[in-house]
Amino acid sequence: MQLLWKLLRHHVSIAQMAGFFFANLLGTVIILVGYQFYKDALPCFTGEDNLLKSDFLIVSKSIGVSQLVGQEDNGFSDAAIADLRQQPFVEQVGAFQTCEYRVEASLGMEGNSYFKSEIFLESIPDDFVQVNKRIWRYQQGAKEVPVLLPRSYMTMYNYGFARQHALPKISDGVMGIINMQLTLWGNGTQQKVRGRVVGFTNRLNTILVPMDFLVYTNRLLAPDKHTRPSRLLMTVNNPTDKRLTQYMDESGYEVETDRKEVERATVFLRTLMLLVVSVGILIALLSMYILMLSIYLLIQKNTQKLENLFLIGYSPQQIALPYQLLALLLNATVVLVACGILWVVRAYYTDILLSLCPDTALAGMAPGWVLAGILFVLLAAINYIVVRHRINGIGKRFS
Repeated sequence: MQLLWKLLRHHVSIAQMAGFFFANLLGTVIILVGYQFYKDALPCFTGEDNLLKSDFLIVSKSIGVSQLVGQEDNGFSDAAIADLRQQPFVEQVGAFQTCEYRVEASLGMEGNSYFKSEIFLESIPDDFVQVNKRIWRYQQGAKEVPVLLPRSYMTMYNYGFARQHALPKISDGVMGIINMQLTLWGNGTQQKVRGRVVGFTNRLNTILVPMDFLVYTNRLLAPDKHTRPSRLLMTVNNPTDKRLTQYMDESGYEVETDRKEVERATVFLRTLMLLVVSVGILIALLSMYILMLSIYLLIQKNTQKLENLFLIGYSPQQIALPYQLLALLLNATVVLVACGILWVVRAYYTDILLSLCPDTALAGMAPGWVLAGILFVLLAAINYIVVRHRINGIGKRFS
């Protein structure tokens, strides 16, 4: 083996090896950083909270002058809801139910109240809520009700009240420390219940309570009132179905476009990631070609000596091993250095991402490490096969 290493070192070109190293390092860094950034930034665009179904659309009526001046009801009639359910592209339809009475909410921590305001409560069918059914339920007459808050409320607290009152910031993991007192007025009576915050949602900018609670309190505090739902939730077979757009236009309905904007941003991010990673792959392939060319030239210079090694009894595997180890060492060094650069770059851009999306959980370094391992195994396998094939080509004359 020492003879083989001496033979290898004699014709190694430092310039060629350095060219391969830096070219491959550049390509690998581009691939790893592009993919890692995509995985870290994706939650900022999607923002799924796993508390509500992610595939529903919100439907409302177009607001005209008659609705603005109060001459026409903007709610959906039972006939309109039934007609929507009968459409072939619709899977499920549910209606927002609102409270028909006055509600005042008081939010605080550790027994202190820091926010008090008159609010309104809404409810949606339980099929659209993905909270554990044992948690998301209300028994008639109970003094505690589960509540889903908009995530904007938590952001307002963290960057408003918490700073002013030197209080700790809250997150999804410490929801239990939030005190929420609801005071309900209607039908000449007053009811007080405690709101138990079970989560925060990005999908709806409204305070949600179970349907059973809203039906019970509406019947108790506003028995003579009945307001038509002004918004509907709908799941469809295919959101891009032309019949859906045509039906909405003909009926004068509007579909909230926030999900469409998110989908466009996600597609743009994915396209950008693919473009960046493609450039990195191209550079990595060119660098691998440089390495293969360097090894081929190295083998070509040593052809006569390699033939002599075959004649004295060396096997193709023994002769190929130094070249394979050289390629393996170079690739391992490239991947390790690239991982170090990835760690530095990610430490820089995570501060920016967290400032833009403070409540978003980033993906962690696992995607980058896994991809780096895959690249190393792939390059090592290609180098092993190519070198072995070339050495076998020389040894065929002596087999």
